[in-house]
Amino acid sequence: ARRNKLSMTRIIQISDPHIVPKGELAYGQVETSAPLKSCVETINRILPNIGPIDMAIVSGDLTDFGTTEEYQRFRDIMEPLEIPYRVIPGNHDNVSEMRTNFSDQEWMPKSGPINWTAEFTDLALIALDTNVAGQDYGNLSDKSLGYLQDILADLRKKPVIVAIHHPPILTGMETMDKHNLRDSGKFQTILSEYLGELKLVCGHMHRNITASFGSVICQIAPGTSHATTMDLREGAPHCLTKEPGAFLLHEMRGGIMTHSIPIGHFGDTHLFYPHLHNGTK
Repeated sequence: ARRNKLSMTRIIQISDPHIVPKGELAYGQVETSAPLKSCVETINRILPNIGPIDMAIVSGDLTDFGTTEEYQRFRDIMEPLEIPYRVIPGNHDNVSEMRTNFSDQEWMPKSGPINWTAEFTDLALIALDTNVAGQDYGNLSDKSLGYLQDILADLRKKPVIVAIHHPPILTGMETMDKHNLRDSGKFQTILSEYLGELKLVCGHMHRNITASFGSVICQIAPGTSHATTMDLREGAPHCLTKEPGAFLLHEMRGGIMTHSIPIGHFGDTHLFYPHLHNGTK
């Protein structure tokens, strides 16, 4: 059932699935397709409790090598998802291949950066392409920054979520921080000068991290299948850990609120105090 006119917009954020060809492992270690399948199954199963959901966004690194085979496999895995979804590229993606493999989607730009906007009654979602071909770090082109400025001007003071792949903040995990968003000063100014509520959401780190970026909140999403190892030591090696995956739920609730939801099925729900519900003490 659809919401009534007083209900809020809800958007799910999935990030960093890193789908590889069938029979292969990401980094020779991680089977990534089963966790994404489990993510889709988890969302579908809990939709009656958390929905209705307006849209899901996959915030980059859909694939590990940006090949047609991987994008087709990604789409096959996502096909059962019971809500519409859109995507943006990460550093592991190939913008040209992504465009070709989503060319049947009306939101996919025909050329240039993969930027798009989805506007709802009480919230707008602006998605921007930070991919730099052949590089692990990210950057926003002048065209993308101009697109952001134009959309924000049209939205006036409406609450906004801006989604990118590469975070513009330092997290303390050096091996990832060196590949974050570069030259982000103008981006920070544009976001901070917006007069409405604005939240920035990212991927790339494979961890749930929250920080300030100028005057806005920056929320980094966990990955579906593996995490960047939590190691804040100087000179720490670049490692992954097979931690449980999760996704985020962003919703309007007196402002933009974000929930983190683990991927998987953890058994039935249980009343905290069942005796209060069956008349016993």
